[in-house]
Amino acid sequence: MQAPQQPTAPEPMSRLTPGLQWGIILLVSVLFASLLELADLPAALLIGPMVAGILCGINGATVRLPRPIFFSAQAVIGCLVASSIEFAIFVSFAHDWPLFLGAVIATLVASSFLGWLISRWKVLPGTTAVWGTAPGASTAMVLMAGAFGADARLVAFMQYLRVIFVSVMAALIARLWVDTSGVELPPVPWFPAIQWQSFLSTIGIAAIGAFAGKWLRLPSPFFLGSMILGVALHLGGFVTFQLPQWLLAISYAVIGWTIGLNFTRGILIHATRALPQIILSILALIAFCGGLAWMLNHYLGIDPLTAYLATSPGGMDSVAIIAAASDNVNISFVMALQTARFLFVLIFGPSVARLVARLVRE
Repeated sequence: MQAPQQPTAPEPMSRLTPGLQWGIILLVSVLFASLLELADLPAALLIGPMVAGILCGINGATVRLPRPIFFSAQAVIGCLVASSIEFAIFVSFAHDWPLFLGAVIATLVASSFLGWLISRWKVLPGTTAVWGTAPGASTAMVLMAGAFGADARLVAFMQYLRVIFVSVMAALIARLWVDTSGVELPPVPWFPAIQWQSFLSTIGIAAIGAFAGKWLRLPSPFFLGSMILGVALHLGGFVTFQLPQWLLAISYAVIGWTIGLNFTRGILIHATRALPQIILSILALIAFCGGLAWMLNHYLGIDPLTAYLATSPGGMDSVAIIAAASDNVNISFVMALQTARFLFVLIFGPSVARLVARLVRE
């Protein structure tokens, strides 16, 4: 006769009221985001809340954000992406399109191969590894991954771990050429004066784009709908965006919490077990992009730091800071190649993920 199973003790946070749970989540989020900001790591306003959500989620937090709030945050991020796409990028791309296209495709092929290996070895389920190894557009990849059947939690784990690795590596490499310790991007005011026409236009594009994306049945409709509408109006000169830092911080936190709070102990253990393979894939992609940079320098005479920063697989904020620290770096070339890869991954990432997933199953 089997002994009766002892009831498992409730997780610590599950005993707390929803108000207390949110208070702890907010406090831990501010702590981690502040520490990441002090360390000059990118995406601190998203990674901090995500880490807080993970810690609270695995300790039994029962609170969840309403889905409409998460959808609204996705629409705001869609507007943010749209606002970063300038017509000058397409002019630069047209001038050196064979070089840009070759570098972008080579990087996407390398990252997809790494994702295929991780999936083939069953380190991570389904297309998760393919989305997680996509070189750039981290937040966009996380938002779209779930719509294509991947585990958004593990994709986020892979993407933001790569962002940290790439940013730290780029800073270390840059110190061989230039001291970046005293250079930083201009401070962004948290509560700027509201330019009502631009601000209301931004909110309107987010709302209408999200509705249109849902109506058209786009994957990740709230993000892609607002982004596509925003890009069309922005490049056409019909609208300027205003995205105050407080609005972006709220949107990042909402996305971070939604991802983090859905982590369980089992998911975290699985991610930890896969950590060596994930780190190896990140280092392999960094090494591959370093090889591309060497080729640009050796065969085309492009400055080595310019070549490395241009081909660095992610971490655009850190790349911009490092590029601004040296008179020898061709900033327009760096940002044009980074943006070209971002757009290429954004447009073709879903198709590549489906192709690699089909190859894994065969």
